[in-house]
Amino acid sequence: MKLCRLPLPTSSPLKPFHTAAVSVLEDHLTPASAATLAPHLSPPPESPASSVSKLTTLISATQSVGGAAQIHAHLAKCGLSFGPPLRQHLLSLYSRCRSPESARKLFDEFPDRDHISWSALISAYSNNGLGREALLSFRKMRSLGVRSNEFTLPSVLKACSASSDFIAGTQVHAFVIVTGFESDVFVANTLVVMYANFGLLLDSKRLFDGITDRNSVSWNGLLAGCVRNERFDEAVSLFQEMVMDGMRPNEFGFSCILNACTGSQDLSCGRAVHGYLTRLGYHSDAFTTNALVDMYAKLGNAKAAAMVFGKIARPDIVSWNSFIAGCVLHGHDSRALALLVEMKASGMVPNVFTLSSVLKACAGTGMLDLGMQIHGTLIKAGSDSDSFVGVGLVDMYAKCNCLDDAMKAFYLIPEQDLISWNALISGCSHSGSDDEALACFSKMRREGLNFNRTTLSAVLKSTASLPAITATKQVHGLATRAGFLSDPHVVNGLVDAYGKCSCLEEAGRVFEECQSGDVVAFTSLITAHSQSGQGEEAIKVFCKMLNQDLKPDSFVCSSLLNACASLSAYEQGKQIHVHVQKMGFMSDVFAGNALVNMYAKCGSVEDATLAFSEIPERGIVSWSAMIGGLAQHGHGKKALDLFSKMLDEGLSPNHITLTSVLCACNHAGLIDEAKQYFDLMEEMYGVQQTQEHYACMIDLLGRAGRLNEAMELVHHMPFEANASVWGALLGASRVHGNIELGRQAAEMLFALEPEKSGTHVLLANMYASAGMWDNVAKVRRLMKDSRVKKEPAMSWVEMKDKIYTFIVGDRSHDRTAEIYAKLEELGELMRKAGYVPMVETDLHDVEPWEKEVLLSHHSEKLAVAFALISTPAGVPIRVKKNLRVCRDCHTAFKFICQIVSTEIILRDINRFHHFKDGACSCGDYWQSPPSLICKSDDSVTLSLSIEG
Repeated sequence: MKLCRLPLPTSSPLKPFHTAAVSVLEDHLTPASAATLAPHLSPPPESPASSVSKLTTLISATQSVGGAAQIHAHLAKCGLSFGPPLRQHLLSLYSRCRSPESARKLFDEFPDRDHISWSALISAYSNNGLGREALLSFRKMRSLGVRSNEFTLPSVLKACSASSDFIAGTQVHAFVIVTGFESDVFVANTLVVMYANFGLLLDSKRLFDGITDRNSVSWNGLLAGCVRNERFDEAVSLFQEMVMDGMRPNEFGFSCILNACTGSQDLSCGRAVHGYLTRLGYHSDAFTTNALVDMYAKLGNAKAAAMVFGKIARPDIVSWNSFIAGCVLHGHDSRALALLVEMKASGMVPNVFTLSSVLKACAGTGMLDLGMQIHGTLIKAGSDSDSFVGVGLVDMYAKCNCLDDAMKAFYLIPEQDLISWNALISGCSHSGSDDEALACFSKMRREGLNFNRTTLSAVLKSTASLPAITATKQVHGLATRAGFLSDPHVVNGLVDAYGKCSCLEEAGRVFEECQSGDVVAFTSLITAHSQSGQGEEAIKVFCKMLNQDLKPDSFVCSSLLNACASLSAYEQGKQIHVHVQKMGFMSDVFAGNALVNMYAKCGSVEDATLAFSEIPERGIVSWSAMIGGLAQHGHGKKALDLFSKMLDEGLSPNHITLTSVLCACNHAGLIDEAKQYFDLMEEMYGVQQTQEHYACMIDLLGRAGRLNEAMELVHHMPFEANASVWGALLGASRVHGNIELGRQAAEMLFALEPEKSGTHVLLANMYASAGMWDNVAKVRRLMKDSRVKKEPAMSWVEMKDKIYTFIVGDRSHDRTAEIYAKLEELGELMRKAGYVPMVETDLHDVEPWEKEVLLSHHSEKLAVAFALISTPAGVPIRVKKNLRVCRDCHTAFKFICQIVSTEIILRDINRFHHFKDGACSCGDYWQSPPSLICKSDDSVTLSLSIEG
């Protein structure tokens, strides 16, 4: 677009310069900018300085040093005199075009340099971030005896602030006091900003209070200082004080207070400011509207951000970047990518900040191809070495699991600062390369870089995932020495890491000592206790959380439900279910899955089925949990029917689902169906057979007495058999009396898991069943010599929101006398009904009558007796045992449930037993080898420990 060139007097010496200036503008301005500036190019007056001032101000809008040099050359060509006023305008032009070196070169050509020239040079350095050069120029100026004025000193103070030179700042402040400029509002305002930038907000406030004639710059300086130092509440209070003082906020003040609302996560305050600035007429100001878009987007209110953005007549690059960055921050990656398309369609060209945000969106959506295309665009533009872009590339490649490319992008960054190291470490941690994350952290430390909370949080995430207790303790020490134990992100990371390293005492100590009281810390501690089998402690922490008026989220509820599941705490699980309903988490898939798992493991298939039906969007985890729950309760055919229904709905099973299916076949004795699923696993469902799948099939064949077929399957496994496989064979050998195969399986288990007592117990049981008492004694001696201790049998029962624990022969309970009296009563009634104690199952070398007494005092019998004297008649009794229920207790419970007309639900380490009307839901199939435990989470284990 050609600019409007108005006629000039033919005698004017400025005509050639004016023509040249217009030509430069046409070369360096966009058509839109040229159209905006055209009306300002009126015929110049006869004064060269005023004409140059006007035209150079317009040309500086291009920020083109080439354009500035052309103007300089045309002035010289026109023969204009380079007097002091013209020099200042040219110095200012070079400064605004971000070329302080050109300003210095021009300055050095001046024959005489007064305080105005020096001030212009210092300002050029200061405004372009060269604080050290500005200070050196000021010292040189002082040494030459050139006096300073109220225009020089603000630039010098700004230079001290930019270079973070506190000592120089205090020295210049002293000079200000001595020379009497402290009362000047321009100097005082700059002092307020400088001390705020040094983090000395109290000193900044003291200087602010000393300004008698405050203007908007004074208020904005302190307001910006509060925001920069993350004193957001103080910023809000100061803004209110400013308004009460009668000072009308300008666009910069509104931008500061909106940033404060963003920092404090106070959306209501932000909305109030929005209403106020609208009343003052700032809703159409570009600077203010961009700040509004940024605030709403970063606070997660995409709808409000879109509304404000939509009202901007011509969104600039800042508008687009604010909206896109806010979407990425809150995980709205697809929306961010859609905005990029809209932005390009509008004719706006993305800059490095835009593309850096978009790279994060690519990382979040896993769109590696798009990320690589953007990388190619950046290379062509020569921007791939930009530090800001480099960090985005590292993050994108790492989170797309391209760690080698992330490393390459990292080492192409010219100066690897803390931000780039954090991106690399976080990327390694996110992609599961935890050892690499720790190695990068060590290398960063060796190179002398310090760390921040982001670094420590990422490293702790990796130490938790490994888990690595030594590294966790080292990071704990670093955090302590660096003063990060007051930071909630670091404290939460420590609690989580210690918890996942099974150091619950340390996790609790950090939680208490650091007085961490946010939801994340409570969630980490509750989850740690839950995953370590300490359900009671998890529930105690939850109660403490409620006492602090903290609102649990869906993750807390899910962890608590898992804790209740581990304890078989049915009543407490129901109470958590009520919390889930009150909090509106029923639509949350994690909470729904946890409810299914909890009810299934607490013995209520009916409640589990109901919870499953209420999950709005059932994924593979939901189906696997329900199928596994049915399998554990012996409802094999129902589990397979549900699996068929899942397939009909178009879902593909994973390895956990198919393990649950095989377990269902196992518990129901469906050998042919299991073989069919096993053989077609990879062909039909695309799932490779794992150790767990083989172990389940071998267990199933062993139960059926098909030991040769089971052993043949072991020989055809594509990998070495693990403890689950050999444990299944040992159990099958015991039941079917195959001593040689049992001995072989036990030897393999001794090599794989020498510290486990279950192998010794199972082998001893096998020898005892065959009457080989000498071999039983040898196994016991082996246990003693190897210092292997048998896991003690324990049983739990829930009564009135409290969990009671019992061990064999336990007499520690307050109602011990009543419990044993109840056992005596039941014993008499059972004998009359035909019960005969199975003394042959007890391995103690004592008289038969003594064995009978020992059998009657098993932990599960004590738990049932306590439940009977503590609950109304007919209420179902739920008991959990840490080992497998012994055959005598299993037989006794069939008699007891009929005598007292009460259902007894026993969960042992293998499965559920529902005793009702003189029968058990397992159909006595449990007496075969120990089976795989079906779990609804991500693990499948084999039980080896049996009998009390």
